[in-house]
Formats: sequence, C-alpha cells, structure tokens
Amino acid sequence: MIKSIFYCQFLARQGPAVLHQVPAGSITPQSGHPPPLIPFPTLTPLLIPRHEFCNRLLTTTTTSKPSYRVLSHPVRIYDPQKYERNDFIFNFAIVLEEEADMASYKAGVVKLAGVFRQLEEEGSVLSKDGGEDGGGKRVLAMMEQILEDLNNYCECMIPIDESNTINIKLFPKYPPPPPVKSFHVPISTVQLEALMDVNWDLTMQKATAPESSPSSKPPLLTPTKIVPYINGINSTRRVAELADADYNLVKKCIEHLLYYGCLIMVDVFQFNAIYACTAEISMLVTDKDMQDECAAYIASTPPRTASDDQIPATLIISLYASLRQGQALKLWCIERAHFLDGIDVRRFISFGVIKGFLYRVHKYAIKTYDSSPPAMDINAAAVAAKGAGPSAIPGEGGDEDKGRAEQLPLMAKYLDGTHCLDEICTDLGCSEKDVLRKLGSYGDVQIIHK
Repeated sequence: MIKSIFYCQFLARQGPAVLHQVPAGSITPQSGHPPPLIPFPTLTPLLIPRHEFCNRLLTTTTTSKPSYRVLSHPVRIYDPQKYERNDFIFNFAIVLEEEADMASYKAGVVKLAGVFRQLEEEGSVLSKDGGEDGGGKRVLAMMEQILEDLNNYCECMIPIDESNTINIKLFPKYPPPPPVKSFHVPISTVQLEALMDVNWDLTMQKATAPESSPSSKPPLLTPTKIVPYINGINSTRRVAELADADYNLVKKCIEHLLYYGCLIMVDVFQFNAIYACTAEISMLVTDKDMQDECAAYIASTPPRTASDDQIPATLIISLYASLRQGQALKLWCIERAHFLDGIDVRRFISFGVIKGFLYRVHKYAIKTYDSSPPAMDINAAAVAAKGAGPSAIPGEGGDEDKGRAEQLPLMAKYLDGTHCLDEICTDLGCSEKDVLRKLGSYGDVQIIHK
C-alpha cells in the first residue's frame, strides 16, 4: 500500500523543493498535520540527484523508525533555449513500508515518470506548475486520484487531454513455480471451469483437439484441453496422453496455472508407497479449524448436516501418527482396516501431503559400479533376454523381447540416484514391478529409500 506520493523539482533559484505531497504534510512539515514520514532534506541528493543518476529507477530506504522505502525515477530534460539553467529536473516518488513488495510498483513509477516527461516536452505542464493557468492544482488533483485508485483498485486511468492518458496497473509478482515433473499430479485449488470464459484464450474452442487436414497447421494447445483431465489422480504425462497433446506444451500450461496458484503438485498416489509424518504434524494437533477441514475432506461420505457424526479428531491424528518409514501403505491399511470405515484413503494421504505434515518416501535406483550390459544390436539383445530358440528368429515371436531390450539402454540414465522410481515408471510407461525386473540386467543396482 502506498503511504505517500509526492512531486519534487529543482527550482532555478531555490534549489530542490517539494511542490506537491499527498497526503498533506507527509514529506515536509505542515501545521496541523502529523510529522513527515521521511526526512526530505537528508534524501534530497537521491531524489534530485546528479545528472548521472537521472532517468533511471532509484530505491532508497530510510533509517528512521518506522522505516520506509522510497521508489523514484528522477527525470532530466535538457533544453538550453527553454529552461533557465539549461535543463529541467523533476521527480515523482512514492513511499512504501519497508516490508512491502515493491516489485509491482516499479513499472508504475517508471511509467508515471515517462508520461509526465512527455507532457512537459509537449506542453510544459510541469515547468508552468503553480502559474496563472492553475497548473499546480491540476497536477495535485492527478496525484490524489493516482494514490486513491492504486490503493483501492491497483489501477488507475486518468484522462489528461485528447491525446494523453495516465494508465497504470499494478501486477502482482509471484515467485517462479517449482519444476514440474512427468510423475507429478496436479490438483486444482480453484474451480478452473468457473474461471474460464470466452476471453480466456483466443484459440479456445472445445475440450478436445479439433480434427485437421494434413495440410493445415496443428491446433494450438489451450488450458481448456487439459482442464477436464486435472482431477488429482492423473499425472502430468497422463494428462498429456488423455488430451492428445505434446507433453512439453502440457507441462508449460501446468506451469502457467501453477504460477498463479491455481494448482498444487503432489506425487502419484500408490498403495505400495511409503508415507511418514514430519514435525509439522503439530499443526494438526493444535489447529481445530484444520481438524474440521481434514474431517470434511477425507470423509468418503460427507455429512449432510452439521449434526451428523464427524470423524473424531483424535482418530485422525492417531492415524497420521501411525504412518512410518519402512511400512507400505497397503500394509498400513490392512492393519487398521477397522479404523478406516468412512475414510477415503487417497484423500486422507493427499490432505497430509498438501498441508505439508506428510511426505512421500521415494525409491531411488543407484548403480554401484559400471555394470551396464555390453553393447549389442536389438536382435542380439532380444536373444540374450529370452534365450536361444525359435522366437529369436526375426518375425517369429521376438517382438516383446525386442521391445524389452530396447528399453535397457534407456534405463541407464536413471541409475545415478537422482531419479525416483515414479519418474522411471512414468517415462518408460512400465509398472514398478517391471522396472525392478529390468534393473536386474544391470548387475549390482541398489534401491534406497529417502
């Protein structure tokens, strides 16, 4: 939130001075108003700086308590015939709290400086400020509207004349999304269908790819194609397969939705996976609202009314606490089957992973030494995989072994300990059982859990 906006200028005879400030008294002392937010005399060399620092964005932080951040873009216009001291230096600056995210305000300050520079070059709006034409009141009125609109609506549109308008919009800055892997499962945090309209994407037509002739260009991928398959179950690669779209384009779309907080990513849910609690489980123990949210989310049959029986919080906490390393989820379900009546196990696990007090224990394959199978052609590899026999003859039953042999060199790059089995299974389109069987061809391959 903008605390103050002010306009300062280098006057030919008085030197640096604040001509307008909103609110009044926020920069220079005025009777009947609170003390100024910043010490203007101390910051004058940075607000009306040397020529080398003009026409660029400057950020200043005060040392007073409370501390504020001043964002400005001093402008210098050189014209010996027009100005008494050969040039005209002015600055529109905004004051923010030190903790405020100034990333979204930088572009607005630069644009504001550019608009008033153009107004000064075309009509001397600023150099005549305070003259008989009432220019001073006009600039002050624009500053008041800019402050009010940006704080209330994060945008402003102020018409100045027939050819000039001040258009500023504050766009939020989000951190880059985490990398999206093929085995990650996107879960929507908002109703994506409710957000989509005719203006979502110019190429949006329908949920499936339209048929095209060989001579026509391939259809552009739109979020609409992938939204129907984002259900908290399908992995990123599976979404691409169901949408009949290129995996890299689907990945970009998911990263785009993830950037704006419309999605979160979790691991593929499997009953043979291992889950364990983190120290953040204390949040569930102490937060009553989270307990109620969890009970409503994991119920296989949600209660119709508030008076209906709800899953006890003590049962939920004890079930989460019983998850541990070394025990697969399917064994955990068998041991506690009588406690899981009315509980959706998949949603039970997903809730813990989303909230951060549950983590997935992944399996990683590591090749302890260079035990790759010797290089051979595909037919020879198929013979080695199945053994000599009639099926080794090309075209007589060796296709399955041939395909299995083709995947052997592909698996070598996954054996450095940085690729979990979920990623290997998703990329190769195999089950975990098949992958473990194929890893036997590489000799001493260790499976670790972490």
